Amino acid sequence: MISSPSSIGKLVAESGIGKREAEMILADVLGLSRASIIAHADRKLEASEHQQAAAMIARRQAGEPMAYILGVREFYGREFIVTPDVLIPRPETEVLVEQALGRLAAHRAPIIPCVLDLGTGSGAIAVSIAADKLVARVVATDISSSALAVARQNAARHGVKIRLVESDWFTALLAEKFDLILSNPPYVAHGDPHLTEGDLRFEPLQALTDRAVGQQGLACIRRIIGDAPLHLNDGGWLLFEHGYDQADACRQMLAERGFTDLVAIPDLAGITRVSGGKFAAKHVK
Repeated sequence: MISSPSSIGKLVAESGIGKREAEMILADVLGLSRASIIAHADRKLEASEHQQAAAMIARRQAGEPMAYILGVREFYGREFIVTPDVLIPRPETEVLVEQALGRLAAHRAPIIPCVLDLGTGSGAIAVSIAADKLVARVVATDISSSALAVARQNAARHGVKIRLVESDWFTALLAEKFDLILSNPPYVAHGDPHLTEGDLRFEPLQALTDRAVGQQGLACIRRIIGDAPLHLNDGGWLLFEHGYDQADACRQMLAERGFTDLVAIPDLAGITRVSGGKFAAKHVK
């Protein structure tokens, strides 16, 4: 039970959510660094400060992700705005950004590569690419206008220009073509029990699962692989994130669609999280 009002140290001790998270919440409420929170544990909280911190602590006690409570999450060395309208950026998705930047590095002026991020959500992938590869043109799509609003905020926050398009995957892009297509699509299988556990309970369901019965979470990936050749320049790449147990199925779909130079990239835990391939016009119809 949190008493009211109290000192910083007392509120941290009584929070019931763990010292680090309580300190992060107080740092956010007071506009201080976590180091300052630790150094000034005896400081008395104003009633309004205590009320705000206690409300945020209660949200965490209920299981709400810290990213939504604080409104931000770090990704690829940058802080991104996140809301319940978008997925929380995760470290494994940084592998996708690293792989993309590695391929973009092969492009030489005066060629300006064009990149497409499908299902951009918070814009973490698109903004990271645009910020690290300033000469690339970046287009980002999402079916959710609310998600695009968050992506727009993040692009402005980091001073990059990306074109945001409301679209159901490729639908609104007509005949546009790109040198690199990226995606972190919904890939959790319909009915997977993890959807009712942990942070996933609070994240947008349409960004987590295709909700397609019997598709093992592969419906969106199948559609992306199927349509990508229509939107890739010759020699362009498709790279996407997928589930821990979907690498073999993704490789098979890529091969059947005619992609070459297939890749399967592990995350830091050694789990294959990113797959993709190269588009060659003579191999794909």
